[in-house]
Amino acid sequence: MKISIQKYYYGDFGGEEKASGEEIKKTTEETAWPLWEIFIRSKQGLDHKHAGSLHAADAAMAMQNARDVYTRRQEGVSLWVVESKYIHASNPDEAGEMYEPAVDKVYRHPTFYEIPDEVGHM
Repeated sequence: MKISIQKYYYGDFGGEEKASGEEIKKTTEETAWPLWEIFIRSKQGLDHKHAGSLHAADAAMAMQNARDVYTRRQEGVSLWVVESKYIHASNPDEAGEMYEPAVDKVYRHPTFYEIPDEVGHM
């Protein structure tokens, strides 16, 4: 006896039957909306801060959903939406390799220079 399972998700048109769980899982992954990261600039600040994440079909939908979810109380004046797959971060385990070369460049620190007395406050 063969059991046929048919699942429909928002945006699916149906029409084809799925026989195994593997095929259903594959279809779900193919039709899943991408994850978007939301950044908001507050009225007092000049920088955007990470507010959270949400799933959306495209950038316009992500912007509308971010507005509805994260700025309900008029907290922000600017929104950025970035698809998560385009964000790349450094690995904390490799911090030594990445930041170590800056240690030997003492001339980049203002304490390295001697300021003449005539200059006053700086």
